[in-house]
Amino acid sequence: MPEARRVLRRWRRTRPFWGGLLLVLGGAELLLVPLSPLTVLVSLGLGGLAAIGIGLALIAAGIFLWLLPHAHHYVSVNALILSVLSFAATNLGGFLVGMALGIVGSAMGFGWTPVPEDPEDPENSVEDPGRPKVRDGQGTRTLGILLPVVIVGATLWGGTPAKAAPGDAIEAARTPPTVTTTLFSPQGFLLAGVREISTADGPLKVMVLRMKAASLTDYRLTTRDGSDELALGADTLDLSGSVTLYLTKFKGCLEGLLCLTFTPDKLPVPPVVPPFVFMTDVEAEQALVTSDSIVAGGLTLKASA
Repeated sequence: MPEARRVLRRWRRTRPFWGGLLLVLGGAELLLVPLSPLTVLVSLGLGGLAAIGIGLALIAAGIFLWLLPHAHHYVSVNALILSVLSFAATNLGGFLVGMALGIVGSAMGFGWTPVPEDPEDPENSVEDPGRPKVRDGQGTRTLGILLPVVIVGATLWGGTPAKAAPGDAIEAARTPPTVTTTLFSPQGFLLAGVREISTADGPLKVMVLRMKAASLTDYRLTTRDGSDELALGADTLDLSGSVTLYLTKFKGCLEGLLCLTFTPDKLPVPPVVPPFVFMTDVEAEQALVTSDSIVAGGLTLKASA
């Protein structure tokens, strides 16, 4: 069937077909492993739920690469992060097979560029208006190859310490207050690194988290910097505009599934977090927070000796 093959070939050349196929295969492998009859698998609880969720997400990412090739950068980055997380959240990433397929498929999807048209090819005699324009993709291919290495390296080695800017006179409390929230939803989240800020007792080593905005539900802050304990509560707390958090400890469950603890000495996260990420059951030691705007709903304040 030469005509059907020609149509399929033309369709395949206008999108990251092989990257999407590897993502679909990797997601299917992660999805099927906990459902298999083997008794050595973690098929129930967190491992099973995470495998099903990440597997379905990778399959959806592969289909998106086929249907929406212009969004291949965004889809590939999200699929890569999910593939790396599958190592800890599922059965070692489907015994490394599903994770490897997801990483390779994400890199191929990220580095994809349209195939240059051959003017002597009769298939290209009629211009396809829906076909993406040809561009020089050497730089994009290089980024596609290096992207898994960069994210995995950031996951293993954490952030790079950042020094305070000259003349920066930020001073925090002696004892960092404890903050808890049932849901933490950041926008434009960025792990800026580790630095030292000034306190009355000397310098304090903190993590620096920056974001465009953040929403917190059931916010509670308790502190005992003096003789009395103060408790601040809010049903909702919305931060917006150049939000910066200075934390000595950050603990929570990523997507409500994978529970992690971050400290200045151990930052097991990529430097950039995709916009759809949220965390539940968060507990943090907050040395300082800065924001252009802070809006609280249902604010309460209590003090006890």
